[in-house]
Amino acid sequence: MSTDPGREHFLAHFNDPEAVARYAEGPRRYAPGYDALHRMTGVLLAETVPTDAHILVLGAGGGQELKALAQAHPGWRFTGVDPAAGMLRGAEAVLGDLMARVDLVEGYIDQAPEGPFDGAVCLLTLHFLEAEERLRTVREIHRRLHPGAPFVAAHACLPAPGAQRDLWLSRYAAFAVASGAPAEEAEKNRAAVDASAEMMPPEQDAAILCDGGFADAELFYAALTWRGWVGHA
Repeated sequence: MSTDPGREHFLAHFNDPEAVARYAEGPRRYAPGYDALHRMTGVLLAETVPTDAHILVLGAGGGQELKALAQAHPGWRFTGVDPAAGMLRGAEAVLGDLMARVDLVEGYIDQAPEGPFDGAVCLLTLHFLEAEERLRTVREIHRRLHPGAPFVAAHACLPAPGAQRDLWLSRYAAFAVASGAPAEEAEKNRAAVDASAEMMPPEQDAAILCDGGFADAELFYAALTWRGWVGHA
């Protein structure tokens, strides 16, 4: 992935020590069922991966899903990839002794090992990528998997601009406030999400997964503005 000013701003935020320290509270305020999403991800992977599986986790900074999966499945190993060095340092702190089963790589999908992996996970990450780059990333994940290996993806989606999009955004902010986020912060994040050119309707997201090689991708998680799919290589 090439470097551009928008990506530099994005990385600066996720390399900020204060942002890294506060990271864990953000998803729990904005993504309904955040911890349950991690448990569901483990259940879906465990349907088909071996007990000694090697799992690729893209967007692993912060370490939250790595910790949940490693604790629930003590035989699994993980390679976590994230472009923000600060978030990877945060993941190391969160994982502690679990780091014995985790390799962390700074970069994007192109810096991920070739595998092949027994499964892959990408949570709360793909919504940062424009459609073309999102499709390329999904294809690169697919290329790194054993045939039949599961891929779990979950991220934010939005309808096209209009009344329905406004309603979805209002619910996004209202849930955050109900979960303890300051109203001013929730409104600021609402505006940022609304302005994001990367947000797309769920049906377009599903089509990208299919075009990227996961023809059987099916919805397993739907919560306000969030959707999650599982498919197999």
